[in-house]
Amino acid sequence: MQYQIASYEDETAYKKLFYCVFPSLQNHAFAILQSRQLAEEVVSDVLIEVWKRRATLMKIENLRLYLFVSVRNGAIKKLQQEKKSTRQQPIYELKVELISEYIQPDAIVQLSETTQLIKEAVQQLPPQCKLIYKLAKEDQLKYRDIAALLQISVKTIDHQLAIALKKLAEKLSLPRKQKK
Repeated sequence: MQYQIASYEDETAYKKLFYCVFPSLQNHAFAILQSRQLAEEVVSDVLIEVWKRRATLMKIENLRLYLFVSVRNGAIKKLQQEKKSTRQQPIYELKVELISEYIQPDAIVQLSETTQLIKEAVQQLPPQCKLIYKLAKEDQLKYRDIAALLQISVKTIDHQLAIALKKLAEKLSLPRKQKK
């Protein structure tokens, strides 16, 4: 997609990219801004900028990470403009809303009891742990991309995910694997 957009100014490829990444990016912006409207505005601005600068897209090594970092920066800038907060919160203190981009509205009604337990368990995780869990499991970012986005080490990502999975297993009463 990135190549088609950059090389051929392919609007269809751009629309496909837009619809593919918009929900994840909007959820990421919402975690910072706590406003769906502002989150949508920030993500739209970032994606419009991608189209405007499409000729330079091939210089971007990891477009998905680039988009997440751009949205994070745009959301923080928007927060400062809106003066919603007198102090800037560290990113690990931000509220994370878990919404899967793959769930259709009518399917939400059919969610199982287990899904509800998982959501409750995730909401009870410490803020940084919850954010890392969301980025790794919901948004499916690679550990090194999460580390770059949050400016922490990959080892911290691994440790926080281990904590999250342990707590989820305890909440669901799942047996844990024993180390050999």
